[in-house]
Amino acid sequence: MKKLITEEIILNLYKSGKSVLYVSGNEIFTPSALDKIREFNISLEKENRGTSSDFSRRDSGKAEDIKKIGLGSDHTGFAVKKEIIKYLAEKGYETVDYGTYDEQSCDYPDFALTVAKNVVLKEVDAGIIFDATGIPSGITANKLPGIRAATCYNEFSAKSSREHNNANVLVLGAKTLGIETIKSIIDTWLSTDFLGGRHQRRLDKIKTIEIQLLKNRKD
Repeated sequence: MKKLITEEIILNLYKSGKSVLYVSGNEIFTPSALDKIREFNISLEKENRGTSSDFSRRDSGKAEDIKKIGLGSDHTGFAVKKEIIKYLAEKGYETVDYGTYDEQSCDYPDFALTVAKNVVLKEVDAGIIFDATGIPSGITANKLPGIRAATCYNEFSAKSSREHNNANVLVLGAKTLGIETIKSIIDTWLSTDFLGGRHQRRLDKIKTIEIQLLKNRKD
């Protein structure tokens, strides 16, 4: 059966921060949907394993599925990010550095947004962001539907954010935590599975809120 792609679907895609629509070749587009695709410069890409055009698709929550990690920082987190990229590579993770690329003063929303968007688009399996305290980048990342960014400050908060919240972005304060503590938090976060069950029910309620807010913005 052909899948109908309507203007509403494209609007929701755009409002969720996406710029790519994954297609199987079995879709029919309404004229208004095609107009919005052109207006918003949405790219059409062939659907493959691990991608979906439906942002409500559930993540597996399995630590073993995190293989490719996107990292970002502002200038205050640059040095720590650089060291962590090397640390993750030594552990066998593939990493993508989304900037910043030096210690010149810059704006944290730019890099937090880039990491978050690539997590939503499934270009990476998870994200790690650094700024001075971890607070502002976490606020930024969580503006995108589908993002569950957790600012963690010890191993317990890291473990809980994965077990209970299925966090897909970890945010850390480069000026509030030592490098060995940061490494330990990352190790815990990357090795912890989402527990599902009652926690999934609560995440489903958060997703319902996201969808309703997008609908209200359209209306």
